[in-house]
Amino acid sequence: MVVRGIVKFQSTPSIIATGVTVGPLEKKSVYAPLFDQIYEDERCDLKTNEQGNAKMMEDACRIALSKIAIQSEETDFLIIGDLVNQMTPSSFAASALQVPYIGMFSACATSVSTLITAALLTEIGMSNCSIAGSSSQHNSIERQFRYPVEYGAQKPETAQWTVTGAGAAVVTPYKKGFPSIVGATIGRVIDLGLTDPLNMGAAMAPAASDTLQRHLEGHGRKTADYDAIVTGDLGKTGFELFKKLGKLAQVNVWNNFRDAGAEFYGEDPAFLSGASGAGCSASVYFTDVFSKMVSGEYNRVLLIATGALLSPLSFQQGETIPCIAHSVELIMK
Repeated sequence: MVVRGIVKFQSTPSIIATGVTVGPLEKKSVYAPLFDQIYEDERCDLKTNEQGNAKMMEDACRIALSKIAIQSEETDFLIIGDLVNQMTPSSFAASALQVPYIGMFSACATSVSTLITAALLTEIGMSNCSIAGSSSQHNSIERQFRYPVEYGAQKPETAQWTVTGAGAAVVTPYKKGFPSIVGATIGRVIDLGLTDPLNMGAAMAPAASDTLQRHLEGHGRKTADYDAIVTGDLGKTGFELFKKLGKLAQVNVWNNFRDAGAEFYGEDPAFLSGASGAGCSASVYFTDVFSKMVSGEYNRVLLIATGALLSPLSFQQGETIPCIAHSVELIMK
């Protein structure tokens, strides 16, 4: 059932396997022990950053399928996206996998928008096995949205580090013992007029707050109902603003609030406000959160992935940064 972006899944599709691949710098992540594969070369020993991005996404999908002994030929849909212009890394990964492909772009919220789409296809009986996921590659995104890495531009404390990583999740009809998707909220585009691409967290926080409030109201929940509410990549700056916005909206902010971007590299000051990128939330959701649910540490979780919907062209034309946040609710049944 869907009413004004509030989605309630009657069949409760399940996430039965995940795969996460990351670049060499992600060894510094607090989640490094959970990643399935860490490449020694950021380009995965290929010629370009974008080829490396495609390889990471392809491998993450293959790893997830291998955990449940399913071949790509048995998969109904591949629903993935990234941050490169026209999402070419995802398209090249899809070419290698040869699975019917739906490319999706929600910027860094793509990890959840693809998950919701896979669940919807399962809910209406059109899929028995779909792959959802997203990826990002540091060098290619820095060059596209800010400055080439070689330029050595100085960054403010509000800036975040784009994760080189890819995450994939296999979604099927309900299966006991795995996280089930019971609800979702499709985000609205929120634009409060911010223009600084080196302060994405502040731009995205209002969208995350809006989606949280709509999800709680639409699904009849309270923040205390969740073992964890995990935003995507607001980073330290944006996460603090998100919590302040929640208090202003009279949303109870508990210690169950987490942010993947703020946590990803721990307290290392080299990463300024933390991590970002479409591979950031996917890398945390499909390792740490997934494993905590399967082990029983978490029973009910709300994931809220955030995305800044700017492009190099819109930024150069002086446009503001419209943002979005999508949420998905998982429980162990």
